Amino acid sequence: GDARRRLPPRDVQPCPPFLGASVPVLSKAEFDGTAFTESHLRGSRMHSWRAASSLAVDVQHLLVRGEQFVYCYYDGVDKIAHERGFGEYYDAELAAADRIVSDIAAVLPRDAVLLVTADHGQVMVGKHTMFLHEEVTRHLSHQSGEGRFRWLHVMPGRVDDVVAAARAQHANDAWVLTRDELIAGGYFGPRVNDVVRRRFGDVAVLAKNDVSFDDPADKTYFELQCRHGSLTTAEIDVPLIALRNE
Repeated sequence: GDARRRLPPRDVQPCPPFLGASVPVLSKAEFDGTAFTESHLRGSRMHSWRAASSLAVDVQHLLVRGEQFVYCYYDGVDKIAHERGFGEYYDAELAAADRIVSDIAAVLPRDAVLLVTADHGQVMVGKHTMFLHEEVTRHLSHQSGEGRFRWLHVMPGRVDDVVAAARAQHANDAWVLTRDELIAGGYFGPRVNDVVRRRFGDVAVLAKNDVSFDDPADKTYFELQCRHGSLTTAEIDVPLIALRNE
């Protein structure tokens, strides 16, 4: 059945998008009505696009109608990095994305600013995937997260054993931190409520080299070239660029 009946998106992500304001959102048509869209864009006025060439046209129409804030999402750079990795296809996609940004900037009124950013960076992993060592997994009930940020759900009383084994076996490729260490370090913000805390595993394995930790129980495995999810500079340091039409 539909998991949204058991896990309503607004309960999974309770923070009001855009601080509760209803803003126009330009996003790909295929994302309309999905649980992820509902969780982080609910309450917005959706304007779907099917071709990226429509973005600048739609932005101009919305600004002419008096909108003060317009949010656009374009997924091409992320998609190509995952599927093709870095190289000629990625460079071609960057050029295409640059054209989209230029087209939007060109239709801005003089008193408007275009802010360009990303939600993450990427690292090239390719076939550099591995499984956690048996000395680690024999103490686990299951894993969650994803290959660059693997949560370990530990059997009762085995957290210290898992931390020691994971650091002994994987310290060259990963940071190993307990849930409490991550929370105390502020990696999830200044405050983590109990509902969110219960979703976490007990121990996290975060890739620091260009590798990915696979879960043998994962039935939806994708052979991705570039990946993200860990705390390396390449993944978390993203630009914020402001452009005006002058």
